[in-house]
Order: sequence, then C-alpha cells, then structure tokens
Amino acid sequence: MMLAAAPLVLQAEQVTVQTKSMTLVLNVEEGNQPQYQYFGAKLSETDLQHLQQPRNGRMDAYPAYGMNCPAEAALAMRHADGNLSTQLVSTGVSREDGVVRIHMKDPVYPVTVDLCYKAYQEVDMIETWTEITSQEKPQVTLTQFASCCLPIRRGNVWMSHFYGSWANEARLCEEPVLPGEKVIKNKDGSRNSHTDHAEMMFSLDGKARELSGDVIGVALCYSGNYQLKVETDDTEYHYFLAGINPDNSEYHLKRGETFVTPKVAFSFSKEGLSGVSRNFHNWGRTYMLAHGNRIRKILLNSWEGVYFDINQQGMDQMMADIAKMGGELFVMDDGWFGVKYPRKNDSSSLGDWEVDRQKLPDGIEGLLRDAKKNHVKFGIWIEPEMTNSVSELYEQHPDWIVKAPKRDAVKGRGGTQLILDLSNPKVQDFVVGVVDNLMSKYPEINYIKWDANMPILNHGSQYLTMNDQSHLYIAYHRGFEKVCQRVREKYPDLTIQACASGGGRANWGVLPWFDEFWVSDNTDALQRIYMQWGTSYFFPAIAMASHISATPNHTVFRTTSLKYRIDVAMSGRLGMEIQPKNMTDEEKALCRKAIKEYKDIRPVVQFGNLYRLVSPYDKLGLASLMYVNDDKSRSVFFWWKTESFQNEHLPRVKMAGLDAKKLYKVHELNRIDLQPMDIEGKVFTGAYLMNHGLEMPYRNEPEWNKKTDWSSRVLLLEESGM
Repeated sequence: MMLAAAPLVLQAEQVTVQTKSMTLVLNVEEGNQPQYQYFGAKLSETDLQHLQQPRNGRMDAYPAYGMNCPAEAALAMRHADGNLSTQLVSTGVSREDGVVRIHMKDPVYPVTVDLCYKAYQEVDMIETWTEITSQEKPQVTLTQFASCCLPIRRGNVWMSHFYGSWANEARLCEEPVLPGEKVIKNKDGSRNSHTDHAEMMFSLDGKARELSGDVIGVALCYSGNYQLKVETDDTEYHYFLAGINPDNSEYHLKRGETFVTPKVAFSFSKEGLSGVSRNFHNWGRTYMLAHGNRIRKILLNSWEGVYFDINQQGMDQMMADIAKMGGELFVMDDGWFGVKYPRKNDSSSLGDWEVDRQKLPDGIEGLLRDAKKNHVKFGIWIEPEMTNSVSELYEQHPDWIVKAPKRDAVKGRGGTQLILDLSNPKVQDFVVGVVDNLMSKYPEINYIKWDANMPILNHGSQYLTMNDQSHLYIAYHRGFEKVCQRVREKYPDLTIQACASGGGRANWGVLPWFDEFWVSDNTDALQRIYMQWGTSYFFPAIAMASHISATPNHTVFRTTSLKYRIDVAMSGRLGMEIQPKNMTDEEKALCRKAIKEYKDIRPVVQFGNLYRLVSPYDKLGLASLMYVNDDKSRSVFFWWKTESFQNEHLPRVKMAGLDAKKLYKVHELNRIDLQPMDIEGKVFTGAYLMNHGLEMPYRNEPEWNKKTDWSSRVLLLEESGM
C-alpha cells in the first residue's frame, strides 16, 4: 500500500536585524503573517539558534484589519468593491542596499505591503517603515496606515513621553503602562511638537533610571500629524503602534501607486534613559541632522531685543555689540519687509518678501556691508509658508491659501494670518522662490530662521479635488518635504533653523533639512532647564538653540541672574536674544568671558556624549547633567539650582561617563565668586568623581550687592598628566 506524499511545508526563515548592541528577530514563513520573536540586547549565535518563541501574545509584525477584528490593526483599508477586510501573508524576504524587506500580499486582492528595516550598526539604531501598493481599479481607500507595530512584554513597564504648549514645550511625563489604551497624537496640521512629541521611551524594568536599566526608545520621523498608541489588552503584551494620524485623512491609493509611511527609529540600551539618548544623538548627528558634524556659530538674534522695530542703524549697532562680545553671527528677525503693506506688527505683509526701504534704506546690501565691517556673518528671518489677508500676495493669489470649501477662511495670528496650501505645486514653487530670491541676490547670507506661526485651522484645499479633500494633511507635508529637498539641493551649505512659534518643529522628520530648531519662544532660564531636559531625550545639544535673554523675562517676567542664564544657555547651542545696548559694561564683560569659554568647550557640548545626572522633575532642588567627549579626556559638568531655601539639603551629584582610571583637573567656568571653589585646579580620579562626586557650594558668592538666589556652576574637567 502506497502512502500519499506529505504536503511540502516551507520552513520559516529567521530574519535578524542587528547592530553592535541590539538584535531584532522576526520569523517569516511563506503564507503566514511575519511574527516578531525578539527585540532587545544583542544575541549570540547560540541564543539565536535556541531562541524561545513568545507566548500568549499577538506577534504579527504588521497586523491588518478584518480577519481578527478585536485586535488592534496597523493597516486598514476599504477595497474597491467595499470589502473592509485585508489579510497580509509573507511572500519572501529580500536584502538590498542595507534594507531588509519582508514582502507581503493579500491572497485575494492585488495589494502588496513591504515591511522594511534598516540597521545603523555603530549608533545602535534600526529604522522601520512600510510601502503599500495597490493594483485595484480604480483605487483603494486607506483608513489606517501605521508605520509599525511593536509588541512589548508586560511586566513593570513605564513610559516617558513629552507634553506641553507654546512657551512650555517638551515637558517630561513618566507613568506606568496600564491596561487600556494610551494615545498621543497631534492635529496641528503644519507643526507637530508643541502639545506632544512624536517620541517615547519605554523602561522595561520599573520607573526609568538615567544610567541603568533596559530602555527602548522610539521616534517617528515625520513633520505632520501623527498618532502614537499603546494598546494593553488581556494578553501578555503591550502593543505599540506609530504613524501618521489617520483622523480625517483617509487616503485614496490609486492603481499602481505606492504609499510610503514615515520611518520609525528604534533603539535599545541597557544603560538607561541616557543610554538611549546617546544612541539617538549619535544617529541624529551622523545620519539625520543637516551638517551634524559642523560646529554651530554663536549668534545674536534681534527678536527680543527690538521686536518689529527694525532699522539700519539699530542692526549695525547690534552687530557691533555681538562682535565685541565674541559672537560670530547676527540674525535679523521679523519686521524687515513689505512695501505696499509695511510689516509693522504681526497683522500684515507675510508673503511680500521685499525689503522695506523706509526701515532699511540701504537694503540687505547695507546689512551685509555692516556685517562684513563688524566681522560677523549675517542671517535673516522668513516665514515662507504663510501670508496675511493684508498683503499683496493674498490680493494676487487668494486661491493659494488653505480654506474649507464654500466657507470663509479662518484667520490666525494678528487676526489676519493665513497658511499657504503646500499641496499646490505653484505654492511649492513660490516657497522655494522665497529662499532662492534671497540667496541668489545675496549669497553672503549665512543663516535663515524659517518660522511657521499658524496651524491648519480650517480643513480644505483649493487645489485638491473635492473627492481628495481628506488628503490635505498628508499632501501638505509631502509638499513641505519637496520644498525642503529643493532648497537643500541648491543651497547645501546654508544654515537653516526650524522655528515654529518656538518648538513646534522639533522632530526628526524636519531635521534632515535643518541644522537646528528653536526650543521655545520662552527664554526664561529656569523653565528652559525643564524644556531642554525633555528635549535632550531624543535631540542632541548641537540642534537645541538656547539663548541668553534679558530680565525680567519677556514671557514669564522672572528675574534671574545673568550667570544663571548663561550657565543654562551654554548647555545647548549658545546664542543671545537681547538688546546689547541695554546691558551694562559689566554684563557685557561677563558675556564676553562666557562666549570665549564656550568656544573652548563647544566641541564637547555639541558633539559629546550626554549623561543626565539629577532630573529637575524629581524636585530635589537642583538639576545636573554633563557631556563627555569620545576619548573621555574632556567633560563639561552643569549644575543648576531650581529653588532656594534657607537650611536646604541638596544631594551630592555623582558624575558619569568618565574613565575611572584617568585623572581629571577641575576648572570652573563663568565664575563670579570672589573666591574660587575649594576644588579649583584640584585633580581627581574618574572613579572618585563617579563614585562620590564633588560638593557644590549652595550659593554663588560675589560682592554683597550682587548676590541673588539663582546659583549655578559649570565645571570643565580635563585629563591631567599628574
């Protein structure tokens, strides 16, 4: 009796994506959904061969809606015939140009999805995204389109995420991951990091610690509306999904078109929150940030100094003042343009990018002349995505603005501001032309501050068809990306800051075309400690514009000491946001000294490895962090008091990241005390500094009439040959 041949069973392929310190493993079997098997610390070959299968969880790498409806889906669509169900099964794996592609298809409909992974070995980062293609006639409608789904094993898992508002960006929130659903999303339309950030960290072994513990960091690299979701049900896993926010954004995918979701960057570290931050900083400087390997200049920006009161003589005076203090760049902010409608306040002129000769009779030519005379570079402010209803641009092109069909436009800042529709190629050409006209006429311009002060308030495009109105949010940012690419292709060496009512564009979707971002319109030193602390989780100091400003502060009206403001600003990309002619000679001298010292430590701060030591959010009365260069020969230590009481008791701060065997000589920067600290010039081992730390005097001790309650210290540690 002959037995029938057994059906051929294709063996599952173990797909491994690795960096120097972490491993991602998926099981891919033809005809089935790819399955997550492992993500964490790097595995040996032995462990890979004997890796245990996860239990009691849904391990689908990219779950689609319709065949297991109670489960959370990464992808959902309405097929051309109305069917709401989609099934994705593996058809193979390919590897090309460093990208691993897991190919999937729907067995019934001509829809394919590629699940993509790219590893960055030395910086411990993995990027993932999906590419969705349909051959259905005439189209399918995508209703959910996450970039990824990552199962995270339940236990004592905590999340760190970032909330806020204008002038209070990137505030840290730490909380346990509990049953139910946690959704963090943005619906601003044009900017995306004021109220929430598209980044999150997961501590896998209890409340997160800075220098130890297993931590996953994730960042969605997208400039538009997003959604981060953590779903916790009755299984053994939390499910993290990230991608474009699908609210009012269903996408009609035409036959033969491919929809590419934004990248999500993943990292893992056994060295706590700071370990993940260092990975993101290294990846960002090396692969993402424009000119991430180039030292940033020290600048003076005119905004808080003069606001709209721009004039030729005043700009010349500010250039001379920053030059005398050692600065390298002057940036003229808002208020320099408009002929028919001069820009006197925020209610007119956006879009009319022609010099107001009443304010600047010698034009930009004269400003560049004065910059050269004062031996500083020159930069300029623009807001090219916007217009006002009071402008020549709007009079000529009312059809270019974002506006709901059949309704009046909703106006923003100044009661007249409107946002240009970047889904329209003509608008894209205009926005590119704003930069091109400036740079072609005035190639000596070194720096552009690119602002965006309005969200999309009314949903509607005068360019998109009525059937595709739901494409607006996505089409706007596709247009923005095209604009940025064109600007960068023509002006690769130009320095550009991403400002958006302050910190509205602090995201890795923008930074490949920008050198830095304005952390916040709030320059108060105390509040900046909190905002820059949260920002530092995912963004390096070189990208964080941090300025010394006047007191009382223009936002919160707090009065802090000049030294304190300097010491906070020096922990990022140092600049000034002040009117120098209102400063005393003594204040200018202190800034001159600080700028000179910052130039010395600038390579350590801007390219060094960050170790956050004491968090301001722990309410211990101080905050402290430090940067260490790669060979651990130089370090800069920051210590700021966050409150002041009589008979206070502050923790002694243990340092981190040093070489335990090396000797380090201590030198205080920006000293205002009459007497040096007792550690000045002393030499300590790295082991002592990390195991014990140094005692900081609780008060600065200048002359009696110069004492304040704002105390801070900045120490330079240099390897000693003793």
